[in-house]
Amino acid sequence: MSDPTTTVLERILAETRAELERRKREIPLEALRAAALANAGTPRAAHGFRDALNADGIGVIAEFKRRSPSAGTLRESPDLSEVVGAYQRGGAVAVSILTEGPNFAGALEDLRTARAACELPLLRKDFIVDAYQLYEGLAAGADAVLLIVAALAQPELVSLHDAALAIGLDVLVEVHDGEELRRALDAGAKTVGVNNRDLRDFSVEVERTEALMDDVPAGVTVVSESGIASAEQVRRLREGGVQAVLVGESLMRATDPAAALRELLAERPDAHLTAP
Repeated sequence: MSDPTTTVLERILAETRAELERRKREIPLEALRAAALANAGTPRAAHGFRDALNADGIGVIAEFKRRSPSAGTLRESPDLSEVVGAYQRGGAVAVSILTEGPNFAGALEDLRTARAACELPLLRKDFIVDAYQLYEGLAAGADAVLLIVAALAQPELVSLHDAALAIGLDVLVEVHDGEELRRALDAGAKTVGVNNRDLRDFSVEVERTEALMDDVPAGVTVVSESGIASAEQVRRLREGGVQAVLVGESLMRATDPAAALRELLAERPDAHLTAP
């Protein structure tokens, strides 16, 4: 019997590579690189992604995504600029933008729209398998990119991690277990995201982050991802040494995303919030 997790991941990666080849034919790498590096010299976020996560207290990376394979549509016809603006007003320290199309209904244009709508650091969240995608993110206004250990062989992980840093992008390296954490650290990761979602059955256990904290060396920033929807969870993670949480579904489903963010940060005394 095939492993359904592997099947899903392989399918998404195959779709990503096929779509990537189409985009490469439309815009050759050299042209994209030139545009990206030119854009790198223009102001993006006021502060870098990793710096924002390491501010005092625990921060929220608020995520914009229209749908997910496990949860379906999260918000009908969301106005990206409106949602991202609400995230900034609500106290987020950074914004994650899903740019994967077939499964999450995202697009690179979403990054450009978000860049125009807020001053927070932007994370390009996608299945990145090629340096071409790093330049795409940089050209579209990203301050950081996500690299998923489970999607990459170790040489690919190291190469993409180093290439991203070399062009001025911060990197969030996503892991699910101790072995993947070891691989991330071996690749030089300084910002690690622990995904609390079990990709085999899509169940979520926030304790997954807590279980890995003892294996994270000093100086490595930890982000807890998935399944976070309450101030109590945020408080527990902060007390366990987590620097930030990435929250998407609960905020996208909220009638008032800014108010939902304030509720998550209710126990954080240093949250700097602005009026709506």
